[in-house]
Amino acid sequence: MNIKFIPRPPDSELPFSIGAPAMLWQILFFYLPLAILAISSVLRFSPINAFEGFTFEKISFFLRPLYFRVILSSFFLALGNALLCLVVAYPLSFFLAFAKKRNKNLFLFLLIVPFWTNFLLHIYAWFFVLEKEGFLNNLLLKLSLIGEPFAFLNTPFAIMVMMVYYYLPFMVMPLYSSLEKMDLRLVEASLDLGASWGQTLRRVVLPLTKRGLKAGFFLVYIPSFGEFAIPELMGGDKWMFVGTAIATYILGDGTGSLGAAFTLIASLFLLVTTALFYWIINRLIPGK
Repeated sequence: MNIKFIPRPPDSELPFSIGAPAMLWQILFFYLPLAILAISSVLRFSPINAFEGFTFEKISFFLRPLYFRVILSSFFLALGNALLCLVVAYPLSFFLAFAKKRNKNLFLFLLIVPFWTNFLLHIYAWFFVLEKEGFLNNLLLKLSLIGEPFAFLNTPFAIMVMMVYYYLPFMVMPLYSSLEKMDLRLVEASLDLGASWGQTLRRVVLPLTKRGLKAGFFLVYIPSFGEFAIPELMGGDKWMFVGTAIATYILGDGTGSLGAAFTLIASLFLLVTTALFYWIINRLIPGK
């Protein structure tokens, strides 16, 4: 009986073979659509859809203060969300990383379990918490902290609460992964040698968790910049953000190319600010 052996690929080719499907998927469903958006934003067609050439009119249409304010609104929303998630996630990740092993799995399960439910259910659950007759107002009234119910819904407060709630796990998991590998004795040694908690945090903990911090920050900041559903539903369509403006033009009748142009401008702004924050983090936190 003849047995044929399939030759094993060289070690140098094995990583490429494993990563090739993911690279192909990224090219087809990310880079190619992005290239189509960029090209369509500078093409000009006649009323009968005949190609007439290239134009920058669609891009210049958005170079106005109104749309700069929309981009800045999304920038501050994304930055505020990333910073709040970082402030909440760091102590939470520290607790998870050094909790007892039997409790750690339970806490991680409780952190991840919301992802197993529909996203819209999360939003409607917060409706019951933040509405005028909801849980939060009833709690504050019973504690005599307020005299009448507040209108929490359709406010920037409601948007930010939902943003932090939804994106917090994206910050916790990278930080948890970095903190779990850290030797806690280094913190004890730093404190024993006379360093304060602030100095220990800056010179020991932050450098050792820098990669996780950067990964978590950008995992929250980048998608938050183009978030559409949360501001639309929790804000009551009162505020215009990048995601809202893009959806309005892309889904509009005959305005898809304008949506492509605004997407290009917003993406360039996001790319520049991401590179800037990457540089700032590297300058503020020592280490690799």
